[in-house]
Amino acid sequence: MATETWFLLTYKVPTDPPRRRVALWRKLKSMGAVYLQNGVCLLPKTDEHLRALKILENEIAAMAGEAVLLESVPLDPGQTDKVIARFRADRDEEYREFLGRCADFEAEIAKETADQHFTYAELEENDEDLKKLRTWLEKIRRLDFYGATLAGEAATRLSGCEVLLDTYAHQVFAAQDENRGSPDDL
Repeated sequence: MATETWFLLTYKVPTDPPRRRVALWRKLKSMGAVYLQNGVCLLPKTDEHLRALKILENEIAAMAGEAVLLESVPLDPGQTDKVIARFRADRDEEYREFLGRCADFEAEIAKETADQHFTYAELEENDEDLKKLRTWLEKIRRLDFYGATLAGEAATRLSGCEVLLDTYAHQVFAAQDENRGSPDDL
């Protein structure tokens, strides 16, 4: 069995101005980093992560901060399991938020259908919302290094939203055709 290897970044930055510290935290979270504690985070060892972390190390120095970047391996399989569980838990938290937004999307389509609000403007708005859901799920997937438990449910839920929007679109098209009437009605 191959040993999992991570990059371990420890850093300390001045507390003022806080926006710099927050910006650094956001960058690391957007890369999928798992925080073990304040100023200590892990990322899987990849060339992409190494480049990004070296850039951040330079940014930390420019903030008059300190950073140490190490390559880290677990002492035993139990440690590996703990770290991978943290990565999965972070992604599952994001998947849960995504699933909540899918529920909002489904509720919006149900409301528009119940109100028989079948307009192109509403269809376009919902189509944009679906595109945002797709983009968001893809972003989460890129950071799901170890196969979080809710990944499959999120993909299935997005597919359901796509089917729902397709059904709504057909209702909009039918309603718009009906509103135009036939040439005989003119």
